[in-house]
Amino acid sequence: MRHNSGPSHDFDEMSFSWKTRAARWLLPISLLVVTIVYWPGLLGYWLFDDYPNIVDNPGVQPHQVTIPVLVRAALSSPASAFFKRPLASLSFVANYLADGLDPFGWKLVNLIIHLLNGVLVFVLARRLVTATTKASATAVSHIRAADAPPNGTVIAALIAAGWMLLPINLTAVLYVVQREESLANLFVLLGLIGYVAGRQRMLRGNGITDFSFTDEVRNGRSGLWLCIVCITLPTAIGLLVKETAVMLPLYAFLIEWLVFHFRQHCPTSAGPRDKRITTLFVLVLLLPMAVGSAWLLPQVLGASGWATRNFTLDSRLLSEARIVCGYLAWTLLPTPHALSFYHDQVRVSTGLLTPWTTLASLLGLIALVAAMFRLRRRQPLVALGIALYLGCHLLTGTILPLELVYEHRNYFASLGVLLAVVPWLAEAGREATAWLWLRRIALASLMLWWTVLTAITAFAWSNPLRLAQELAERAPDSPRAQYELGRTYIIYSHYDPASLYTRLAYAPLEKAASFPESSILPQQALIFMNSRMGLPLKTEWWDSMIAKLKERPPGVQDESSLVALVQCSRDGACPLPTDRMIQAFQAALAHPTPRLQAAYADYAWNVLDDHALGIRMIESAVKGAPSEPAYQVTMIRMLASQEQRDEAIKALNRLRLLDTGGRLDSQLGELSNLLRLH
Repeated sequence: MRHNSGPSHDFDEMSFSWKTRAARWLLPISLLVVTIVYWPGLLGYWLFDDYPNIVDNPGVQPHQVTIPVLVRAALSSPASAFFKRPLASLSFVANYLADGLDPFGWKLVNLIIHLLNGVLVFVLARRLVTATTKASATAVSHIRAADAPPNGTVIAALIAAGWMLLPINLTAVLYVVQREESLANLFVLLGLIGYVAGRQRMLRGNGITDFSFTDEVRNGRSGLWLCIVCITLPTAIGLLVKETAVMLPLYAFLIEWLVFHFRQHCPTSAGPRDKRITTLFVLVLLLPMAVGSAWLLPQVLGASGWATRNFTLDSRLLSEARIVCGYLAWTLLPTPHALSFYHDQVRVSTGLLTPWTTLASLLGLIALVAAMFRLRRRQPLVALGIALYLGCHLLTGTILPLELVYEHRNYFASLGVLLAVVPWLAEAGREATAWLWLRRIALASLMLWWTVLTAITAFAWSNPLRLAQELAERAPDSPRAQYELGRTYIIYSHYDPASLYTRLAYAPLEKAASFPESSILPQQALIFMNSRMGLPLKTEWWDSMIAKLKERPPGVQDESSLVALVQCSRDGACPLPTDRMIQAFQAALAHPTPRLQAAYADYAWNVLDDHALGIRMIESAVKGAPSEPAYQVTMIRMLASQEQRDEAIKALNRLRLLDTGGRLDSQLGELSNLLRLH
C-alpha cells in the first residue's frame, strides 16, 4: 500500500524545485547587476597612485613590443622594490597597447577581473558549504562540488553576489592600480579551489568506496598532486602580481585545519592524520615563514624602517587592532564617511586607552579568536570565515611599516566575513518561523544597502571633479582628500587666473597644507599653480614647506613634490626663486635618499648651472641605489659632457651589468655613441 505523505511532501518538492531554479539563475543575474552598478564608474579618470605607477611611468607605455621593452616594463613598478610585480606591469602594458591612456579600457579590464573573481568565489564557497554542511559531514569524501544540494548552491551564489557588491571592494575595481590586488587574488582563489578539490579527491581515494583498490590509490595520489600544484604554482604566479598572494598557503592551511582536520579519511572520524598533508604545510608554510621572518625582522625592528612614518612598531600594532575591527563594520554596515578612500587622518593609538577603543578592539579580536576555536566543530564555516578574515590581515595589519588603512586590503578578507555571516542569515528551514524570516529580511536589506552604496560611489567615480568633491566631503580632515580636491580644481582651471576653479583651488590646498602630518604636496601645488600663472608666491607657503622638510625625513610624496618643482623650473614653466629651492633641498637632504639626490643633481645641473654639484649629487644617488639604471645613465651623460671619459666608461661598464634581458640595450647604444663623440 502506497503511503501518501500529504502536504508536507508537496511543500518539500516545491521548495526543492524553487531552490534549483534559484541556484541556476542567481549567479548570472548577480553578474549582470554588478556590471550595471559599476558601469558609470568606468567613465572616470586616474587617481592618486595611478599616476606614479601608470600615467607617469614610461616603462608601461611602450611603442613597440620587443623582449627588452617587455623586460624593462616588467621591472618598472615603483610600488615594489623587491618583487617588482612584473605581471601587473605587463597587464598595464597590454592595456596601453590596446587603448593608450584612456582609463575606460583599463577600468573595464578591472571589472572583468572582479567578475571572474566573483565566479571563483562562488565555486569556492559552494565547495566549502558542501564540505561543512551537516548533511555531508559524515560523507564528505563521497560528495563532489557538482553534487552540492540546491540550498548550498544558493548560499554560495549569495556569498558571491554580496562579495562582488560590497562597497569596501570598490577600490579594487575602479582604482586602476589596484588591479594588482584583484589579479593577485584571482590566483589565490584558483589555488584554494584546486586545493579543496584535491583534498576531496584524496578523501574519496582513502575512504570506503565502490572503487577498486587501484582506483583508490590512483585517486588519492592525483588528489595529493593537485593539492601540491595548487598551493605552489598559483602562489608563485600571484607573487609576480602582488605580494599578498604569499598568503595562499596560510589560507589553505586554515581550510585544512577547520574543514578537513588533516585526516586520511572522513574529517569527522578519529582516524589517523595524513602525514603527507602535514609535510606539505611544513614545506610551503612553516619553512617560508621562518625564512621570511629572519629576513624581515631586522628591518622591522630597526629605526630606519619607521623614519618616514608618524607611528612606531608598538603604536602600529595598537592602531591596527582598532582598524581591523573597524574593517568589520565597514564591510557589513558601511557608510559613505567610513569608506572615504583617503584615511591619512586616522588617529594613531599611543596606549591601550589612547583612545579607549584600542583596548575594546583588542578584547574584540580576542573574542573573535575564542569564537573561532569554540565553533570549529559545531560551525566550521563560521570558524573558517573568522580565521580567513584575521589571517588575511596578518600581512598588512601587523609588523610591516605600511600605511595604516587601505580599503582594498579587505578584498579577500571580506570573503571571510561573508562566509561567516551569509549562510547563517540565509539558512533554510522546514518551518517558516518569524526568526527565520527576520534573518532573511536582514540579509536582503544588507544586499540592497551594499548595492545602493556601491552604485552611488561608482557614480561619483564617473567624473573627476565630482569624485574629488565627494571624497573631500567624506573626509574633511584628510590632507590627501583636500589636496586632491585642490589639484582637481587646478586641472579644471587650465591655469587661467580668471577661472572660477582657480579661486576655488586655494581653500582646500591651504587647508591640506595646514595639517602638521601632511606631506608638502599642498604647498608644492600652490607654488606650482601660482608660478605657472605668474601670480605672487606667498612666503608662508615656502616657510611651511621647508619647515616640514626639516622636522622629519621626507616621504615618497615629499620627494615627488620636489621632483615636480625641479621639472617645472627646468622646463622654464615655473620661474621659482633659486634661494628658496636650495633651502628646500638642503632641508630635505638632511635625510638623504637617492631620489632626492638625483632631483637635486637635475636642479643643480640644469637650473643652477653648477655642474660640479650636479655630478656630486648624482654620484651619491648611484651609490645609494646601485641597482637603479636611470641614475647611472644620468651620471654617464654628465661625466661625458665634462670630458671625464675614463670615469664615464667605467660607469658604462657597471651599467651593462644591469642589462637584464636586454632592457637597457637602446640606452647602452646611445651612451656608447655619445662616448665615441667625446
